Amino acid sequence: MAKELDLVEPKTLNEKLQWLKLHDHRPEYTMMVDKFGVRDYIQKVMGEEYLIPLLGVWESVDDIDFSALPDQFVLKCNHNSGLGMCICKDKSKLDVNKVKRELQKGMEQDYYLTGREWPYKNVQRKIIAEKFMKDIENDDLVDYKIHNFNGEPKFVLVCRDRFKNTGLTEDFYSIEWKKMDVKRPGIPNAKAILPRPEMLEKMLEFSRILAKDIPFLRTDFYVINQKIYFGELTFFPASGMVKFEPEKWDEEFGKWLEVKK
Repeated sequence: MAKELDLVEPKTLNEKLQWLKLHDHRPEYTMMVDKFGVRDYIQKVMGEEYLIPLLGVWESVDDIDFSALPDQFVLKCNHNSGLGMCICKDKSKLDVNKVKRELQKGMEQDYYLTGREWPYKNVQRKIIAEKFMKDIENDDLVDYKIHNFNGEPKFVLVCRDRFKNTGLTEDFYSIEWKKMDVKRPGIPNAKAILPRPEMLEKMLEFSRILAKDIPFLRTDFYVINQKIYFGELTFFPASGMVKFEPEKWDEEFGKWLEVKK
């Protein structure tokens, strides 16, 4: 059921994220959401070894030299969230023309207009190719999305099996790695509890550095073959329209976020 949005005295997490869209416009946020531009920042803050290797960057789909790419790679736009992405596991089976058509759709998308997430408005659009990453113990990468409130990590959303036939699973864990009684509608929990990652404390340390002095920031990481890799930075998960079950968590999470008026 739709609810009236309170931007005068925001209380829930989603209300406060909408308030931040309107009032927290720091110019560096544009660089931080740019999947290409953020790489220099991460290299300085964390180190180059935490970046997924870059294979190429182009300003037009027609500039991509597919013959120069390896048999496995990932292509994506730097300014949006998934539209146009290509995960190639076998280049010999790749429909290059289809890939270029989908990438062109991504390049033409004004991602700012989808949810008025202003940091995306002025990202200079590019296409990037990254190394296809595979973990020897998992068929699909585990995505650790650390939610930071006023610079402090509070919980981790773990996403698994995103590209498996069985479909995406999500689980919320406290930073002490206790399973939380919260989920998003329509997305099941994993069948098994995920063991506490050995690299958790290091990921939390990086999160505190990246989120310092920022009201809200989600910092995403992968652990691949016992090594941390940076994923992306997000200021407005689901554009600040996340639904939770039980619904009370929207307000509970909102209590953790202080917005300075």
